[in-house]
Amino acid sequence: MIAAATQDGGPTLQLPSTGPDPMSLDTALAAILGYARGRRPLRFRSPDWPRGHWAQLPAFGWARFDAQPVGPLGDTDILIGEGLHGRLDRADWSDVHDALSRVRPLADAAADRAAGRTFWELPDEELSVLGEPGTVGAALREIGRTSGRHPEHVFAALHHRRPELVPHLTRSTRRAMLAHVEEGDSGVEAVIRRELRANDPALSTLEATTAALLGDARPTRLRLHDILLWLATTLRLTHAVELGRGTDEWRAHRAGDYVGPGELPARERGS
Repeated sequence: MIAAATQDGGPTLQLPSTGPDPMSLDTALAAILGYARGRRPLRFRSPDWPRGHWAQLPAFGWARFDAQPVGPLGDTDILIGEGLHGRLDRADWSDVHDALSRVRPLADAAADRAAGRTFWELPDEELSVLGEPGTVGAALREIGRTSGRHPEHVFAALHHRRPELVPHLTRSTRRAMLAHVEEGDSGVEAVIRRELRANDPALSTLEATTAALLGDARPTRLRLHDILLWLATTLRLTHAVELGRGTDEWRAHRAGDYVGPGELPARERGS
């Protein structure tokens, strides 16, 4: 369900996996902007700068993951996973490489079963054990079981290739959703789908607004849900919101340069 509007009249998201309280759409947007544009200081030393100097680096994984194009099958997928979850040594690289080879037929089977439908458009039985075997949910569960020692790298690579169908999961986000699994669910993916369906209008607005403001990527609501859940479960949400409210994109949003899907910027409406 979509929670009641906030006191300022704005729409909200009701995402039980992130906590019991509704999240205003403005808060969610600020968090996404902070994730995309936020910077953190890093002390850097080099032969040219032996005494060191401060550099500003991306605080989160947007530039290394969301803004990256889909490349050819192979090592590119592992690099994408590393961009979000960190470097792998030689043994772990081989583990992820082998895991991706094992799970790609399962991801292909899920895509065939979805038949062009997005994850949030799938009928209930596709994420229920009552509809098995052969469902999308069964394929996703099997991917999780066979993804080796670094499932987060594997799911990152698969989501990057199929951002409208394969959820990106980490240990922290999976744990956060376990308490919301209902009888008959094929896995925590069913929780994600319920939250996407219940918040469809608000997430549609967030999806369109994010794409219009940022321009370098068009994350689906599946990825936006993942970002918000990860920020909340790792206690980074407040920091991301603060970073987001300091961005040029946030100032443009508040000034009305972008209002919402289907609406022209104020400067183009002649007002």
